[in-house]
Amino acid sequence: MKRKIIFFGCTKFSEEILSYLLKKGMTIEAIFSTPNEFSISYSNKKVKNYNYADLSKIANNFGIKHVEIQTEAGERVSSYYDFIKDLSPDVIIVAGWYFMIPEKILNLPKEGVWGLHASLLPKYAGGAPLVWAMIEGEDFSGVTLFKMKKGVDNGDILGQYKFKISKDDTIRELIKKSTIASKRLLVKYLNKEEINYRKQIENRIEIYPQRSPSDGIIDWSESSEFIERFIRAQTKPYPGAWTIIGNKKVTIWDAKIQKND
Repeated sequence: MKRKIIFFGCTKFSEEILSYLLKKGMTIEAIFSTPNEFSISYSNKKVKNYNYADLSKIANNFGIKHVEIQTEAGERVSSYYDFIKDLSPDVIIVAGWYFMIPEKILNLPKEGVWGLHASLLPKYAGGAPLVWAMIEGEDFSGVTLFKMKKGVDNGDILGQYKFKISKDDTIRELIKKSTIASKRLLVKYLNKEEINYRKQIENRIEIYPQRSPSDGIIDWSESSEFIERFIRAQTKPYPGAWTIIGNKKVTIWDAKIQKND
């Protein structure tokens, strides 16, 4: 089945997913993205996207309509209701996006809005799921493809893909694993004639908060195992774990536990 798609994204993950869909011959009608720095509700100043990708380049190369959203305000996205309606999409795909999608947009495509979330929902809903899973010491994570609705990652599930978190993985490796899983899920379900959904049990959804660079401060009272995971979870391409030495902020990108003989 050839579905007409509108794509929402603004990260390197978004860029890789979008490029893969185009390589697979999917029909992308329009691309929505954001600038590198933007306003969002949980911050008093503009937020920097540390994993930013400029999707306008892909839009220009393929002759695809492109829209840049400058601010989170739901009405800003809602103002494109008629634009999206005129394109008559079968589905909107959201991959690497920071803003809430207004309910009137969620209900617009024939098959709804599909979101990719880097956890095995209902676990680790909300912000930075891969970072949280690593900090919490999980052995496995994964990706969930779901139909978005009002709320936080609480929609009906299309499919999931599970992968292992190895002891020496950094967040970079987990991003790679989640990208591979996301590609497999999207192509599988975009090629299905009929989609079956599985409802989430909403009282089992675990919502974690967004993270900011200030959350990277190291608590040296924690165990060495926790601190080592904490550093691996926030290393590049993210802002990094950090501490104060003297009066200077020092970012720590890597750490190993030294065993005493």
